[in-house]
Amino acid sequence: MGSLAINKRARFDYELLEHYEGGLALTGAEVKAIKKGSADMKGAFLSIENKELWIKNLYIGKYAPAGPQPDYKEKRNRKVLVHRKEINTLIGKKQAQGLTIVPIRVYTKGNLVKLEFATARGKRKYEKRDSIKKRDLDRQAREEMKKTRFGD
Repeated sequence: MGSLAINKRARFDYELLEHYEGGLALTGAEVKAIKKGSADMKGAFLSIENKELWIKNLYIGKYAPAGPQPDYKEKRNRKVLVHRKEINTLIGKKQAQGLTIVPIRVYTKGNLVKLEFATARGKRKYEKRDSIKKRDLDRQAREEMKKTRFGD
């Protein structure tokens, strides 16, 4: 279960609440390109249209051995395959609580390509500063523990 693409900004910009998993509707060449490492989640987001979940702005580069693909679009909208019940839950949370749906990572599960996403609440500027401060303090604590353990 290796991660193929990770949205690094998701945990920094959002407070992640509930995690979900869905399949991605891809072509064969796209699957091979993702497995080769030609995917980028920078700027990717999820939206619900006509009771279907779509990921937009997910970059998947061309897979060269597949031959010429003249009308291939790297950032086309791709359908996320989830149960209808989960989509209804997401719609309810998005409307009632004002949450957003954030893609976290693309990974393989067996021979399938899956998308992990979460409902999230946006962090405010001071919350982001707090998380940076906490991360720095944790790093310093780990370094101190390492020094005392190895007798530096």
